[in-house]
Amino acid sequence: MTILLWVIVSASLMVALVAWSQARRTASRLAQLSEMYWELRYQHGELRAQLQRAPASAETSMPASETPTAGSVRESFVPLSTLKR
Repeated sequence: MTILLWVIVSASLMVALVAWSQARRTASRLAQLSEMYWELRYQHGELRAQLQRAPASAETSMPASETPTAGSVRESFVPLSTLKR
């Protein structure tokens, strides 16, 4: 009877150690993903600011003969769902 109890205690201790190590790995991964998320948000803000400054600097740096007309510049929206296929 006591051997059965020790087997159960040992097995539960092993399961607890595996669960604890898995929780540590998950917490580490979550911290890494969180850091990546905030870094991407920062880079997105930086790129947005660059894009907002770009048209003003492009108009002043290009001669009048090279500036694009309103009809020659074409902007289009491509939804991300079409790129995933």
